[in-house]
Amino acid sequence: MAILEVKNLNVGYGNVQVLWDINMKIEEGKIVALLGANGAGKTTLLNTISGAIKPISGEVWFKNERIDALPSSKIIERGLSYLLEGGRVFPDMTIKENLEMGAYHRKFWGKRKPDLQRMYAMFPILEERKKQLAKTMSGGERQMLAMGRALMSNPSLCLFDELSYGLSPKMAQAVFDTVKQLHTDGITVFLVEQNVRQTLEIADYAYVIENGRIVMECEGCTMLEDDYIRQAYLGI
Repeated sequence: MAILEVKNLNVGYGNVQVLWDINMKIEEGKIVALLGANGAGKTTLLNTISGAIKPISGEVWFKNERIDALPSSKIIERGLSYLLEGGRVFPDMTIKENLEMGAYHRKFWGKRKPDLQRMYAMFPILEERKKQLAKTMSGGERQMLAMGRALMSNPSLCLFDELSYGLSPKMAQAVFDTVKQLHTDGITVFLVEQNVRQTLEIADYAYVIENGRIVMECEGCTMLEDDYIRQAYLGI
């Protein structure tokens, strides 16, 4: 069953159209990837799904409810979480305070204590340093903190934008391992990434976007063997 469905979506900024006739489905419990070069429209699509941008036309459905006219706060209430590119955190707040910001909405605030323990179990380093200011963390640690904050609302669907951006190979692998664990836990993941090989190795299904249009879709393992993908995105 599709937890998210995008139908004939057209999106632009002012008079400049960025996305054309986007159609996609994300099945519940799956890892779905969106691949594409910089400027292809990946982040614009995530911003539209999360309610930050309103489409010119088309529809976005989440859990069988149309959400493209809802504000972001209402979409979050319904179980969708969005982690922006770069693992942005509140630098002058502690790790614990950053995590609590993920539960700021009154619907989640009362459950923050057990959710904090859940995040500490998933990311032990966050508990060890919970009183430390976020600005003193490494890039990889900040990404873990940003992921933990995104999960504090106990979402059923996570949108992740460039999780591995700027990370060392070791930290990037740790991030992908976390995504696989979320999948095991039954959380649906929509992953926008430029780390093509690692992404397709874990993705159940994948889409490719070029110049604002979906140009390819298939199972992740199948796409990894496609000649065009290997030449255009893997350089082989």
